[in-house]
Amino acid sequence: MIKVLVVEDDVVAAEAHRDYVQRVPGFEVAGVVHSGGEALRFLERERVDVVLLDFYLPDTHGLAVCRALRASGVAVDVIAVTSARDLAVVRAAVSSGVVQYLLKPFTFASLRDKLERYAEFRGRTTGGGEVPDQAAVDDMLATLRTTDRAATPKGMSGETLNAITTALRDTPDGLSAASTASATGVSRVTARRYLEYLADAGIAHREPHYGQVGRPEVWYRIAR
Repeated sequence: MIKVLVVEDDVVAAEAHRDYVQRVPGFEVAGVVHSGGEALRFLERERVDVVLLDFYLPDTHGLAVCRALRASGVAVDVIAVTSARDLAVVRAAVSSGVVQYLLKPFTFASLRDKLERYAEFRGRTTGGGEVPDQAAVDDMLATLRTTDRAATPKGMSGETLNAITTALRDTPDGLSAASTASATGVSRVTARRYLEYLADAGIAHREPHYGQVGRPEVWYRIAR
């Protein structure tokens, strides 16, 4: 079994990540912590194969945790699970040894895809011996870097999905299909389809919004 440490300051999100990991065959959660300091102390005393690491922690930045791990010689891989979209942060993550980078919010399918790719890479690089040639090295590294096929369902646009997810994230009070359509420039029918997908995936919550007359309208709020 591949042992995973979940590092996430939001308690609800941490439990969701725990549940996601436990649903992927071959993986088990070694622990859940909510700060960088807790993560470093945990890794000093427990064997862990890979860390699911949030970057915005209450006591430090996730990149500082990565650097501390490298400096201390702790042999653990890191998958960044973060909302950090700055190119400078992405570059720093790569230079700090992060093997996968997953943007929040994400679906179970997206995390499962990252974990399965990591497991495949780990399985192909465990043990001694040598690689036969450059093509074999390229093929192993491509296992980690290949585009996530499971992130966007068939018939959906990744660009539209990102736009609607961003609109929800930027509107804490929630949006209806109509207001989402207005904010993103898609039709109301399209907006509702994407919103329903996000709700089914657990990224958004459905909530009744009561007006003055008639049936309540369904609003969608990003899951926290």
